[in-house]
Amino acid sequence: MITSKQRAKLRGMANGIDAIFQIGKGGIGDNFLKQMEDALEARELVKVKVLETAFMSAREACEIVCEEINAEPVSCVGNKFVVYKESRENKKIEI
Repeated sequence: MITSKQRAKLRGMANGIDAIFQIGKGGIGDNFLKQMEDALEARELVKVKVLETAFMSAREACEIVCEEINAEPVSCVGNKFVVYKESRENKKIEI
């Protein structure tokens, strides 16, 4: 569990990164979750865009992703959300 100060720092760091994943009408599948876990292991902080064709909101998608891969939600604004998960091997972000 991260504190509000840690979340604020991560939110500031997320401003400078682009969304590397998109959720569309296909939704959230096992392959998507595996790719998210791999990206979080490599980067620790990932931004995702939820397209208008998706059958869920960004907040719903964020909750599902965080629950499935045991990540921390950082922010959810508009159609984008950011998640954080500490890397087991190579820690890049010091919070």
